[in-house]
Amino acid sequence: MPPLLAIPFPAIDPVAVSLGPIEIKWYALSYIAGLIGGWFYARRLVSADRLWGVVKRPTLADIDDLVVWVALGVVLGGRIGYVLFYNLPLYLHDPLEILAIRNGGMSFHGGFLGAILALLLFARSRGLNGYTMLDIAAVVVPIGLFFGRIANFVNGELWGRAAPDFPYAIVFPTGGDIPRYPSQLFEAAAEGFLLFIVMAVAVNRFGFRKPGLLGGIFVLGYAVARTFCEFFREPDKQLGFLFGHDVGPLGGGVTMGMLLCVPMAIVGLTYIVLAARGVTRPRASRGEVQAEAGQI
Repeated sequence: MPPLLAIPFPAIDPVAVSLGPIEIKWYALSYIAGLIGGWFYARRLVSADRLWGVVKRPTLADIDDLVVWVALGVVLGGRIGYVLFYNLPLYLHDPLEILAIRNGGMSFHGGFLGAILALLLFARSRGLNGYTMLDIAAVVVPIGLFFGRIANFVNGELWGRAAPDFPYAIVFPTGGDIPRYPSQLFEAAAEGFLLFIVMAVAVNRFGFRKPGLLGGIFVLGYAVARTFCEFFREPDKQLGFLFGHDVGPLGGGVTMGMLLCVPMAIVGLTYIVLAARGVTRPRASRGEVQAEAGQI
């Protein structure tokens, strides 16, 4: 019997729409919502003249085509990343299980790398600045992160660590008879909503005139937000804590999520510095810095 102070998990059907043998789950809808929301926001950013200065920007048609590239990059990268980072022994034993996406298993860090590759390949195919394309993605990605974490909560997966004294702890159906942190909602707030606000302020302040700056801010911001949330999230069962052990909130062992955020933070900080110094600007544009001085 669950503890008296714990909140029962709301009975939410993971299947949003069922049409005969066809089932559409909330998780799939979260990806669609993230892509559509990101596409709409990206089109508005591209149309805002004041954000661009002399930096070449993609057309609205480019943004429309980019959605397909990014969707493939996120799905393929997310799955490959989960296989490599989180459960490689299982998939080496049964390689066909790699294709069973319906059973779950996606890695943000893998999807992140897949999206970056897709963005860079797309930029090269259209003669655009790769850093600029990454900057656009950096501003809109928190939308997808928000919906994705909400879907994790609806599915009752990726729940938090045991929290017997937390007043809003939840007993998840798959988490045993233990009140836990609703870490999915913490991540939706930090990695989604809060990071969206940070990126909105950054793009309003700096625009896209320093290629790579917004991308660096996002990568560093995500690494910080994810690391904080990892203190409340139960590590993957097959991995556990890589170092140390759980000794309560804001203390304890190191998880895979934390470890993968270290290089992200380093890369993000590096690109912030490089962009601020003008190193990432296209050569053709460096001579125009003075022309933009009054805009930044």
